Amino acid sequence: MSDRSSTPLLDTVQVPADMKRLSDAELHRLAHELRTETIAAVSQTGGHLGAGLGVVELTVALHAVFDTPRDKLIWDVSHQCYPHKILTGRRDRIRTLRQKDGLSGFTKRSESPYDPFGAAHSSTSISAALGFAVARDLGATCDTGQGDAIAVIGDGSMSAGMAYEAMNNAGHEKRRLFVILNDNEMSIAPPVGAMSSYLSRLYAGAPFQDLRAAAKGAVGLLPGPFQEGARRAKEMLKGMTVGGTLFEELGFDYIGPIDGHDLDQLLPVLRTVKARADGPTLIHVITKKGKGYAPAETARDKGHGVAKFDMVTGEQKKAPSNAPSYTKVFARALIAEARADSSIVAVTAAMPDGTGLDLFGAEFPARTFDVGIAEQHAVTFCAGMAAGGLKPFCAIYSTFLQRGYDQVVHDVAIQRLPVRFAIDRAGLVGADGATHAGSYDVAYLANLPGFVVMAASDEAELMHMVATAAAHDEGPIAFRYPRGEGVGVDLPDRGEVLEIGKGRMIAEGSGVAILNFGARLKEVQDAAESLAAHGIRPTIADARFAKPLDRDMILRLAATHDALITVEEGAVGGFGSHVAQLLAEEGVFDSGLRFRSMVLPDIFIDQASPADMYAVAGMNAEDIAEKVLRVMENAPKASQRA
Repeated sequence: MSDRSSTPLLDTVQVPADMKRLSDAELHRLAHELRTETIAAVSQTGGHLGAGLGVVELTVALHAVFDTPRDKLIWDVSHQCYPHKILTGRRDRIRTLRQKDGLSGFTKRSESPYDPFGAAHSSTSISAALGFAVARDLGATCDTGQGDAIAVIGDGSMSAGMAYEAMNNAGHEKRRLFVILNDNEMSIAPPVGAMSSYLSRLYAGAPFQDLRAAAKGAVGLLPGPFQEGARRAKEMLKGMTVGGTLFEELGFDYIGPIDGHDLDQLLPVLRTVKARADGPTLIHVITKKGKGYAPAETARDKGHGVAKFDMVTGEQKKAPSNAPSYTKVFARALIAEARADSSIVAVTAAMPDGTGLDLFGAEFPARTFDVGIAEQHAVTFCAGMAAGGLKPFCAIYSTFLQRGYDQVVHDVAIQRLPVRFAIDRAGLVGADGATHAGSYDVAYLANLPGFVVMAASDEAELMHMVATAAAHDEGPIAFRYPRGEGVGVDLPDRGEVLEIGKGRMIAEGSGVAILNFGARLKEVQDAAESLAAHGIRPTIADARFAKPLDRDMILRLAATHDALITVEEGAVGGFGSHVAQLLAEEGVFDSGLRFRSMVLPDIFIDQASPADMYAVAGMNAEDIAEKVLRVMENAPKASQRA
């Protein structure tokens, strides 16, 4: 399979309207060419391969039947949207996916009128589709006009409560909209929960074959007797599960299941519902992640997030690792603590591999809980276990923990329950861009009474923070750490328990003190080396804690230096803001101290490499050095402030 395979039909499709002149047989060939082009593009860029390959035929069918962008096609999570982007005028840029100044790996409103709603977190599509349907029915106008709203939801997104809230409201409203349930039996990790159990039963043995046969029979009878065929398939489903009944009770007409890789089923079903539906309609399609590319089909994660790869072998071209990832260090540290303490349990929300809890679960399966894409439930579930005497570690990416914030406040913080939050992907994360950046957790956690908030400056510090969290029973505690490899420091066999609210001195200097919080410490140290050429030897301290602050250390640094600069991988309102509040309350600014706080800028930063993103943010070593030089130009001497 070469990078530039022959794609004569795809070459004629610049926008979906070009597909209207193609016959059904040509649409079959188009789907084959689209799959080939998707594989070729992602082999050069890396990205979410399996999800896109699983919806190639569905993407072709939806754009062939509906009239996008007038009809609003909304992809849930949207990491499956690469084939959609190829068909909607962006094929010439598809090899810039997830690159600096390139195409986003998700749908993005500012990128194309064919992306009516941006998404990179799950379970938002049905709510948005209902919003578009109401806007249409109330006569609102938009640049592309108002037509049907189609939500494509799958990949485990139906395990999140928001999807059911939206379906309940849509059923009550009774407005015409379409929900495509893309049932691929697998989210990022194997899905869990009652909903996934129901879906999985459709795959097992003869009953599934009967259902497929019924769906095919219904398609064969279209258009006239379609309803009767659909009713037979639906009645079979009801006999096996509660699925069809559930959707109907929520107010949806249920159609399916149908084979999502068979255009002979997809096209007539979609054409029929487009012509006849007068209310909310759910179409249940069965697909396979990684479809049509053996390396993705056989991969454990079905090619969820791949590096650049060889198209023939599927071998990924990953750079050699110089140090263990922070995620693995966390997992190993937690395993060490759990071996010594049987009350430690771990919870993830559909991300066992991403958080390292797959390693923990391999050793402690009965103490590991994957709750599905349900961060709100995960937090309160941990709160209940903490109240019951266990020591729960809630391992969730920073950007996803945002989804459970009310539970963090109401169920954990107010009750001072000792839930341990392991916050992965802190700071800027690279190719996934703004939707996955861990920018806000310090600000939204450190303002909560009784919360302890830590940040690891290297992988050894992360081990100490895991041990500290395990030993802390007085209330909630959180520790954050970045994506990717550590800095290569020596690691202990087991972490040491830190004194709560106490930082550490890294280097003693004079004139200016740099107070680091988190994984920018290496950049701070590199900045200090470059400042030596200017005759400046800054003091460097690692705060470790944003809450409680090390008051003694901070006030001593302020009293003995002309300037104090804080550095953190978070937004305004975080660590630097808490330091500024302390200095203001203590009257330190009255004596002339120059204080600066280096935080992420007040913008959303698009995808690029982490280094490029931090360059945009002004948070690299050269930026820190420049900040020191500027602040020291007119800084009053500490002796003059005494």
